[in-house]
Amino acid sequence: MALAFCGDEGNSTAYNVDHGVLNNGCFVDALNVVPHVFLLFITFPILFIGWGSQSSKVHIHHSTWLHFPGHNLRWILTFILLFVLVCEIAEGIVSDGVSESRHLHLYMPAGMAFLAAITSVVYYHNIETSNFPKLLIALLFYWTLAFITKTIKFVKFCDNGVGFSQLRFCLTGLLVVLYGMLLAVEINVIRVRRYVFFKTPKEVKPPEDLQDLGVRFLQPFVNLLSKGTYWWMNTFIKTAHKKPIDLKTIGKLPIAMRALTNYIRLNEAFEAQKNKRPSSPQGSGSIWRALCCAFGRPLLLSSTFRILADLLGFAGPLCISGIVHNTKILGVFFISSQEFLSNAYVLAVLLFFALLLQRTFLQASYYVAIETGINLRGAIQTKIYNKIMQLSTSNMSMGEMTAGQICNLVAIDTNQLMWFFFLCPNLWAMPVQIIVGVLLLYYLLGISALIGAAVIIVLAPVQYFVATKLSQAQRSTLEYSNERLKKTNEMLRGIKLLKLYAWEHIFHSSVEETRQKEMTSLKSFALYTSISIFMNAAIPIAAVLITFVVHAHLTKKADFSPSVAFASISLFHILVSPLFLLSSVVRSTVKALVSSFCNLTSSIQSKMVFHEHLENLKHYMLPSLAGQLTMIVGQVGCGKSSLLLAILGEMQKISGNISWSSWKLLFCFSRKRGSVAYASQKPWLLNATVEENITFESSFNKQRYKAVIDACSLQPDIDILPHGDQTQIGERGINLSGGQRQRISVARALYQQTNVVFLDDPFSALDIHLSDHLMQEGILKMLREDKRTVVLVTHKLQYLPHADWIIAMKDGYIQREGTLKDIQKSETELFEHWKTLMNRQDQELEKTTIETKTVLERTNLRRTMYSREALLKDDEEDEEEATESDDEDNLSSVLHQRAKMPWRACGKYLSAAGILLLPLLVLSQLLKHTVMVAIDYCLARWTSDVFNHSPYSKIFSILCCLGIVLCLVTSIAVEWTGLKVTKKLHASLLNKIILAPMRFFETTPLGSILNRFSADCNTIDQHIPATLECLSRSTLLCVSALAVISYVTPMFLIALVPLAIMCYFIQKYFRVASRDLQQLDDSTQLPLLSHFSETVEGLTTIRAFRYEAKFRQKLLEYTDSNNIASLFLTAANRWLEVRMEYIGACVVLIAAVTSITSCLYSKLSSGLVGLGLTYALMVSNYLNWMVRNLADMEIQLGAVKRIHGLLKTEAENYEGKSLNELMNLSWKDRGEIQIQNLSVRYDSNLKPVLKHVNAHISPGQKIGICGRTGSGKSSFSLAFFRMVDTFEGRIIIDGIDIAKLPLQTLRSRLSIILQDPILFSGTIRFNLDPEKKCTDSMLWEALEIAQLKHVVKALPGGLDAIVTEGGENFSQGQRQLFCLARAFVRKTSIFIMDEATASIDMATENILQKVVMTAFADRTVVTIAVSTAPTVPTLFQSLPCLQIGLMSHKNCSRHEMCRCCRWLFYGTPG
Repeated sequence: MALAFCGDEGNSTAYNVDHGVLNNGCFVDALNVVPHVFLLFITFPILFIGWGSQSSKVHIHHSTWLHFPGHNLRWILTFILLFVLVCEIAEGIVSDGVSESRHLHLYMPAGMAFLAAITSVVYYHNIETSNFPKLLIALLFYWTLAFITKTIKFVKFCDNGVGFSQLRFCLTGLLVVLYGMLLAVEINVIRVRRYVFFKTPKEVKPPEDLQDLGVRFLQPFVNLLSKGTYWWMNTFIKTAHKKPIDLKTIGKLPIAMRALTNYIRLNEAFEAQKNKRPSSPQGSGSIWRALCCAFGRPLLLSSTFRILADLLGFAGPLCISGIVHNTKILGVFFISSQEFLSNAYVLAVLLFFALLLQRTFLQASYYVAIETGINLRGAIQTKIYNKIMQLSTSNMSMGEMTAGQICNLVAIDTNQLMWFFFLCPNLWAMPVQIIVGVLLLYYLLGISALIGAAVIIVLAPVQYFVATKLSQAQRSTLEYSNERLKKTNEMLRGIKLLKLYAWEHIFHSSVEETRQKEMTSLKSFALYTSISIFMNAAIPIAAVLITFVVHAHLTKKADFSPSVAFASISLFHILVSPLFLLSSVVRSTVKALVSSFCNLTSSIQSKMVFHEHLENLKHYMLPSLAGQLTMIVGQVGCGKSSLLLAILGEMQKISGNISWSSWKLLFCFSRKRGSVAYASQKPWLLNATVEENITFESSFNKQRYKAVIDACSLQPDIDILPHGDQTQIGERGINLSGGQRQRISVARALYQQTNVVFLDDPFSALDIHLSDHLMQEGILKMLREDKRTVVLVTHKLQYLPHADWIIAMKDGYIQREGTLKDIQKSETELFEHWKTLMNRQDQELEKTTIETKTVLERTNLRRTMYSREALLKDDEEDEEEATESDDEDNLSSVLHQRAKMPWRACGKYLSAAGILLLPLLVLSQLLKHTVMVAIDYCLARWTSDVFNHSPYSKIFSILCCLGIVLCLVTSIAVEWTGLKVTKKLHASLLNKIILAPMRFFETTPLGSILNRFSADCNTIDQHIPATLECLSRSTLLCVSALAVISYVTPMFLIALVPLAIMCYFIQKYFRVASRDLQQLDDSTQLPLLSHFSETVEGLTTIRAFRYEAKFRQKLLEYTDSNNIASLFLTAANRWLEVRMEYIGACVVLIAAVTSITSCLYSKLSSGLVGLGLTYALMVSNYLNWMVRNLADMEIQLGAVKRIHGLLKTEAENYEGKSLNELMNLSWKDRGEIQIQNLSVRYDSNLKPVLKHVNAHISPGQKIGICGRTGSGKSSFSLAFFRMVDTFEGRIIIDGIDIAKLPLQTLRSRLSIILQDPILFSGTIRFNLDPEKKCTDSMLWEALEIAQLKHVVKALPGGLDAIVTEGGENFSQGQRQLFCLARAFVRKTSIFIMDEATASIDMATENILQKVVMTAFADRTVVTIAVSTAPTVPTLFQSLPCLQIGLMSHKNCSRHEMCRCCRWLFYGTPG
């Protein structure tokens, strides 16, 4: 075939110029090539010369990314220009289709224009990023020349009578308009920037964000193409594959997206609403208007994108109909639009572009909506926090606002409002989609389409009902889950007591009972989930079946061609999603508006204003207290703490005034005051390091810091912490003792350089040694000598002589004030009472304290022993890390592990389903998708043979019914598999944990174990089955679609290989980044919630220190960190979906082109063409879901992996010879103990804690074992219960070697009271006798012996009175007495007290001693004590002593005991 620019038909008139060269069409086309050649010639050298250096500059330093005026408009016009040029190329090719020679002038100028348009935008982008606008002069000339030449062509068309009926005329007119608009944009750049034709160019600086290299979220700053395709994320995704993502990697938020910016925007909107309606009350309507005003514009943009995407989604069915119907080629010189769209290849290309555009708009809608929601969430959280900072203390104390409510407000309600903004575009986009879909179906199928649509519409309320039931089942499951976790938490916290008392089976049964209730609820949840999945899959099949059968048999002259059938199927698939999702969206919207929005509205509107009132105090007058040590004393509840809070302005005022002036407390009212160092009665700590808690946002002064540490005796405590003072303190100081928390709180007050210090009962949780040291070194030396004003609330009356001023309070009144001498003279009775109490406390101090040095030595010994065990644990962890590093000796292997799917965990999950369910699951899924393909193949054959409906309709109906049944089977199989797996894993985990040795609980953090039962079990319960179903469905749909396309057109397989390789690498890179970002999103949310709860609990302290601004700044940092992680995760998801859907569009294009070619040249039936194209669209829809679900499954399988890690824990050896095998008669409970050469250790890898101990304890003997901390006293007591590893020697009780007894039998014959009293939530009866073996009279007897009978009788319910979690509704002493009653109830012959009096008051200790002497007179009692009070030696007949694991001073006489004790505790026999 001849090839020439103007054609070569011999007698062609193409070169005839008799009527002027501009009247020659070929010449005009050649003239149109000139501007494009000019641009390519000018710009290519500039691009190639500056490409390398400029691109590297952009990657290294992006501060020059500055958009020129009209940036977005230029990109939009360029995209439209490219599309129109593609249409012009296609029009030229189609119109030249029947000529003997090829007329290049019909499409070659358009091709050159297309290349020039791409070059122009690349050239512009490089100039823009280098901020060198003078080079834009080349584009100015290009747009001018292109506009002139195209205008000439358009004018000549008009002169020669070519009009709107010809497509080429319309395209030329469009190009004239586009080139003219681009020229106008270029002129506008010159006008604004003045880079040419002006003497003084305008200097423009880049945005502040781009000058900060810490800002790495570039979505707002990149060009339109990069925004739409998330091209800027490529570098980030590749970096994530090379090294893990952390907060440093993702950098800072752009200024416009920061919480402070959005908070200011929201506040301005609120103020604007108030100003508009100053008189009317600010209700929820005004708040809603303010939200819309602040964040409504991007939401409107998102909705616009969504509607455009949904409308473009209908291009798929329409183009399928056109392609299947018009598999022919036209060829004329001038063609109309209708003739142009009759070409199948043109429709394939248009479908490709429609899919690209639709997916781009859809992802843009998702991104804008989520970004807006995240910005709104940050603003609302900041506003709530500012309200909290103004929260009245009375709001908290009266329960009007609790920490839990505030955390729910932040964690749940703000997130629900964020997702409401995400769902908002669906509210008006989905109805439009449904209406257009029904109209198109009616256009294709007539009245039968309405019948099919009616099926979907009628069943939509059923789907809504199922969704409602699903929500109820989920809520019920959550309630039972919380109850189970509460019991599990109690079980784990009291695991030592459970093991010592052999009660594991009781609590195991209790947790299992709750788990059964949870499983019942989970079954309902699984049932409704499977129904929902079934309806989503089955209803389209039913609708298609009814519609096609009615259309084929009842409509006689109906068109039932492949084009109609397969276009209708595509429309049904489009229609089903919005109909079902609309009900869920409406429900979620109502939930968000009714619950979350109302809660947020009430919190924002609430008048939580800070009050400076006093209500608990009456008639008080204070003199100036500047530079003095003032002590406030009085009975519990007399108003001491209230007085401090009143001075700080934290109480409600009835009368009276307080003034702060020059740091002196005077006698007139004024709100203004400076910072006060305040240590509250209940210690308040940050979830930060020890150092950060002490310095508390102040600058670090090493010398002062060390002095404070010494004054508070914190150094020994710091030594035992894994990372010293850099150890992270858990929330509320959960990993510290009460005394440690108290001393850190006081240390914070001492460290501050404020002139005023308030200390509210700082000695309450400290023993006498620590209290005295703190008083001498901290308060008297550090504070008083510095002339700082100190107000001290205390019960330690022995410190009163140090006070400059004393305030004695009683019943809210100031009973007396003055110096100690003043009170001695005026209040003799009060002074004598104080003197008696002071003498008693001083005697106690003398008897327990020799010298501070000795106390510190003892403390150091205690700490060092503990430190050694901690270090051993750290060494073990280091060895494990070293082993891991040996296995993964280089970075590449680590990265390989990160990129690898956890197939082993997946195998373990599926294998837990059993040999019956697993094959059913796999086979049902395969069979279901096989039947789906068979249904569509049958339809393709049926529509190709339109004259014989009957046999095809029967086969089609049978296959559809079988498909519906299989949809039900697969949905049930998936959920049933999930139920069986979750039941099996939880039962196995609970059995393993409860039987694990005590060493496991000592070395494994409680939170880590609890997370396995909470978060991981929840993931396995509810998330993995749904993800598994989605993953299997989307994967099999894609596989079946590709198989069908390959069957229809085998040529498709050639193109499939590169597409598959692209998919593989995209998903590989995405999974790694997605997992890291998901974990980062979760991990950054925890500090934010923790900061809210910390602030609520420490409001008084924060306001006393005047640190509101610092804490607000920390909130902004936490909020921004969480938001940047969420935004990057959103951008990563969009990055994936855009690429996967573009690949899907490529699949559609290739499938369409190969199908059309096969139909034209290989006589492929039009039914199979429609089948292939329908499945190609399916690939486009499900490809990204497959990868997303794969990434989700990878994260969720981590829960399975972690649980299986715990299942490897070795259990204690509970087996042994039964009692009957050891003795023919029953165990005689005499209480005789023989210890023979006993050596024990905590673990086979650790050193012995007891070495070669020998002892004999006679029945009924009372034995006291004392020694320094770390000497092995507690280990000695645990050896009786086989809680430690006895590697040498043995213990014989009543003639039986305990090593041969089953653990359950052994521990049930012993009783123990631990140092820390443990009570469980439930009733008093349950706490005394969980085994339900005792009568009421026995329980009352035990309570009477423990001096608790009157307390319990006074409670509602008596023995059935409620005990709260941890026994918090009883005092420490009462809890210890309950433990004593519990031990008495067991009636065992051997009774052990392990430092049971260490943390209780003297009165309770006296009761304990009395009970031991009377109620336990006939039992063997072994008492472990770290110190010996004056009355203790009177209890025991002998006192074995332990010194670093060795028994010494065995069987001292009663006369020698005090001397012996003194030698033991202080190192020198006296």
